[in-house]
Amino acid sequence: MFTNLIESSSHAQDFKRRGSFVLFTTVTYFLLFAIAGVASIYAYDARLEDQNLEEIVMLSLVDLPAPPAPAHTTTPPRGRATTTDVPQRAIRMASVDTPQVVPERTSSTPNKNLPVPQVGNYVITGRDVDPIGPPTGSGSGGSGVAGTDRTPAIEVGTPPPLPPVVEKPKPQIIHKSSLLNGEALSLPKPPYPMIAKQLKIQGAVNVQVVISETGKVISAKAVSGNAALTAAAQQAALQARFSPTVLGEQPVKVSGIITYNFVLQ
Repeated sequence: MFTNLIESSSHAQDFKRRGSFVLFTTVTYFLLFAIAGVASIYAYDARLEDQNLEEIVMLSLVDLPAPPAPAHTTTPPRGRATTTDVPQRAIRMASVDTPQVVPERTSSTPNKNLPVPQVGNYVITGRDVDPIGPPTGSGSGGSGVAGTDRTPAIEVGTPPPLPPVVEKPKPQIIHKSSLLNGEALSLPKPPYPMIAKQLKIQGAVNVQVVISETGKVISAKAVSGNAALTAAAQQAALQARFSPTVLGEQPVKVSGIITYNFVLQ
């Protein structure tokens, strides 16, 4: 009886140990699977940054037009045209409008020769000559030489001379040596300065004035006299009025002297 009890107790411990191992193994595998899933998600996002998102658009093929054929030198048929009505060229040089023709050599010096016509007949004679009149070309309604004017020049004669420019005479200034006091229409008297009265200063003051074409004094400057009296004399001279002075039919300016006598009463 005791032997059976001992064996039952040992089997229970064995089952408990095996259950703990299975539970531990299951939790470990679950954690490993979870870690692997999260790592795969992060790895996939990192690969998204390296992806090329550019779009490629495929266009349909378009047939390009064939380049025009280069111009060739042709000679006019006998009995139909002569060198007088056919463009003549000094050298065989293609126009700049035919880029498919590769030049033999290049240079920075400007070319003085004319290019050959793109259509129609032409001859190489060592000189550049374009016929005057309607151009000749091959086929109906032939074209002329590109960039060449075949209309003859028309002489317009010498233009008439321009009319001479008449300069307006500049106003003159007449200088008078006599006093202008007697010619004044209005000659206000200057006030006697107070400081000159106190110092008992008196005497004559000569003022040089310039009279405009209308008779108005436009400039006044004292040329002699006591300094205590000159300011009052200049102010009075600017208020004077004269009749206009006319030389021929042109009004002129007048320059002269106005004299003011300061006398104490």
